[in-house]
Amino acid sequence: MAMPETTNTEQEVLIVTGMSGAGRSTVGNALEDLGWYVVDNLPPQMLRPLVELAEKAGTNLPKIAAVVDVRGRNFFADLQEIIQSIRSGTKLRILFLDATDESLVRRFESVRRPHPLQGDGTIIDGIVAERSRMREMRENSDMVIDTSDLNIHQLATNITETFAQEDTAGVRLTLMSFGFKYGTPTDVDLIADGRFLPNPFWMPELRAFTGLDKEVSEYVLSQPGASEFVQAYAVALSPVMAGYQRENKRHATIAIGCTGGKHRSVALAQALAIELAKLPGVVVRIKHRDLGRE
Repeated sequence: MAMPETTNTEQEVLIVTGMSGAGRSTVGNALEDLGWYVVDNLPPQMLRPLVELAEKAGTNLPKIAAVVDVRGRNFFADLQEIIQSIRSGTKLRILFLDATDESLVRRFESVRRPHPLQGDGTIIDGIVAERSRMREMRENSDMVIDTSDLNIHQLATNITETFAQEDTAGVRLTLMSFGFKYGTPTDVDLIADGRFLPNPFWMPELRAFTGLDKEVSEYVLSQPGASEFVQAYAVALSPVMAGYQRENKRHATIAIGCTGGKHRSVALAQALAIELAKLPGVVVRIKHRDLGRE
């Protein structure tokens, strides 16, 4: 018996944008390796025809990644209008790639190319102009990845880990520990502060260990309020994770900080990961941003 012909009722579209020099081409290549149909340097006005073409192709083009940049003068206004017009019947997400000004300047200088918006000015002039123009887009993005400390191979691995098995979970959640003294992370959805607990750094017998070691983990989690925090925060995040799934937000990052990112935040992140992994549709991975710093 012939099976009835089926059509793909919901196209999946990922808009890859962000700061020039932050790694858009690297991300596009990584997505292509994962089977996405990638269109680079797509003018925002061409996004709607591309989606319409993909819908006609059905299952032959189930996932499209459009890499767009800021060079169009009415970039944000045009793109926002187009996004609103195609959201119905389309899984559409925006991935924004960011990096610090210092990192971007260094990358442009290394390849000896001008910034596309610098005109007769300097590279930093172009970066400042672009950051101003992209501010609203960054705020409206579904995912933000800070590539300041990533080389092209690390960025490609990040993308592969993020998108390779995303269909197996409603939300792929990253729990990140960090040290406040190294700066708060910019590419996270929520930040919690673990500095309400005593710091093992001031205990000579624990200083050389980390939150991954049993000695530190047991010390941190045995402090008044530690276990209560982990349990209560997991309960508070339960409706958040469910809401992310209803809103098709497939990726989220929650950061927990302490002073140096070595003891308290690491132990708390490890403990919280166990609790959040119990939530339906949530797959958890852990990242310790500052664990290797002195």
